[in-house]
Formats: sequence, C-alpha cells, structure tokens
Amino acid sequence: MAVSLKDPQDGGIDELSEINVTPFIDVILVLLIIFMVAAPLSTVDVAVDLPVSNAQPQPRPDKPLFLTVKQDLSLALGNDDVPRSALQAILDQHTGRDREQRVFLRADGVVAYRELMNVMNLLRQAGYLKIALVGLEDTGQATIPVPGAATQP
Repeated sequence: MAVSLKDPQDGGIDELSEINVTPFIDVILVLLIIFMVAAPLSTVDVAVDLPVSNAQPQPRPDKPLFLTVKQDLSLALGNDDVPRSALQAILDQHTGRDREQRVFLRADGVVAYRELMNVMNLLRQAGYLKIALVGLEDTGQATIPVPGAATQP
C-alpha cells in the first residue's frame, strides 16, 4: 500500500491502491534470464526418419481441352465456338466420354466472376469435375473499364 503526500482537500491521508511494479519487473527479468539460459540446453537432437515419396508425377495431356469464356460470354473449346446448350455433348465427343479428363478453363479479357462460376457449374452438371483455371498472359493492353467513363478504341 502506498500513501499520497500531496495536500488532500478533506484533511485526511488517502490510500492508493496501485500495484508496486518494481518487484514485478525484477521477477520478470530474472525469469527471462533463466529461460534464455535454459532454452538452448533443452534442445535434443532427435533423428526423424521421414518416408520417401513414391508418387509419380502426373503426365501432361497430349491435347489439353481449353474452354474459353470470351468477353461477350460465349464459349469456345479450343478455337471452335460452342453453344452452352451443347457443351456436354461436344465435351463428350472430344474426350471420348472420359469425364475424368481435366478441362482447362480460361477467360478472355474482363469477365465477371459470376459468369466464370456459371460456366464451372455447367461443367459440373455435365459431369466434368476436374477443372483447372488458366491465367492468360498479360499483354499490357487490357484496361479495366470504369462505369460512366468513355472508352478509347
């Protein structure tokens, strides 16, 4: 307990209920030194034998299927345009009905996220669950349209 030595208004001596932090800091510093000395002594070299991976790398497909979502939201498989209603039939024709084959999905220019998700849902409904997203190389010419701003040709 501590006592305040300033002049009180009511004539009595007020008690302060603040903690005396000096011994607390001393204890913390002593513990810090003990742990700094003891920590390097507590490390023990234990040999860990990890299993060897025998997984074979996946071969790249000879002819990958690239499904492209164009800026006008039409679809193209490779270089051929594909109507959304015939997507499953055309994919089955190209894969030989092998629905385990990976479809590489890419988008031209600025395509809304929801449109890309709609195409992924079409692929899922068609039974193609192995989908890889492909990023197109940036040519530096694409711009992000600002609503209300005039675009340059």
